[in-house]
Amino acid sequence: MSRSGTLGSKLYRGEISIDFIGKRRRWYAFSGALIVISAIALSFQGLHLGIEFKGGASFSVKQAGVTVAAAQEAIASTGIKTEVITQTIGTDKVQVQTGVITTAESQMIQDALAAKFNVNSNSIDTQLVGPSWGADITHKALYGLFAFLFVVVLFLSLAFEPKMAIAAIIAVVHDLLITVGIYALVGFDVTPATVIGFLTILGYSLYDTVVVFDKVRENTRGLTGGSRMTYSQAANHAINQTLVRSMNTSLIALLPVASILFVGAGLLGAGTLKDLSLALFVGLATGTYSSIFVATPILASLHEREPAMQALSRRVASKGNQGTKANGETDAVLVETKARSSQTSSAPRNQPKRKNKKKR
Repeated sequence: MSRSGTLGSKLYRGEISIDFIGKRRRWYAFSGALIVISAIALSFQGLHLGIEFKGGASFSVKQAGVTVAAAQEAIASTGIKTEVITQTIGTDKVQVQTGVITTAESQMIQDALAAKFNVNSNSIDTQLVGPSWGADITHKALYGLFAFLFVVVLFLSLAFEPKMAIAAIIAVVHDLLITVGIYALVGFDVTPATVIGFLTILGYSLYDTVVVFDKVRENTRGLTGGSRMTYSQAANHAINQTLVRSMNTSLIALLPVASILFVGAGLLGAGTLKDLSLALFVGLATGTYSSIFVATPILASLHEREPAMQALSRRVASKGNQGTKANGETDAVLVETKARSSQTSSAPRNQPKRKNKKKR
């Protein structure tokens, strides 16, 4: 059996246990720090919205030897005052994005790029997006996100319980804030592919959280009727039981996404893959983290406030104290008994020895 399999078996049986719930304040502090950094990045840098959301124009020129500097010179020669973002895609393609411009200004930029790179103006891929269309796309993306969250809350409340739905949504918002903050730090453009990536990672985060919650529900069924363990202890055992599965699933999912991000976007220069893969990579990692370190500890905190769970905690603590006291008394009795036996065996005999009478 492999080492990971042996570790997973020991975690599942409870032979080895990592205290996730007991150290929840550490995880909360770490998550809070990440959210603060994300908020600062959003406040100072903000998100770089693509032309699909804010409107504008995009020009793509495919020609050997194209450079960003040459494209910027061509745009400057037109005299058009607008925001310009220029980047290379691969080794033989340059992309120029501008703010909202008129059709005439678009034709001027197209002709300038054609003259600069000695290509036919009709071979330049041009895309014009109006601001109203970009605002419409933004509204639809927000509507889709809110509808997604509403359906998730409804489903988890019916399939599990409302407290699990609350904990899961907090974890999802946690993942979304961190992913958006990293997007602001890196400076990637937010495109429709990015929105698709966001919705994908939210679904994955919920999947991993539901797996852990299902085990929590199994371990806590009928828990208040006994005094063996508290809700937090049962929830912590559920995390340990599903830990190896969560890590393996996340690793298998991250490997191809990392390949898309670092090979497809980094080396091959595919812009659309870059927008999608970064959201997936960050979201998958934070989704796994939140299901273990955020969602389940929050669920345990919500349940420990219930009177029934507080009474259970007192019974478990009382039983533990009684067991400790009983063990201490037993040990004292054993020590005293051993001491008496030692004294009895080492004490001198006071009775005189009988002498053997000689036979007559």
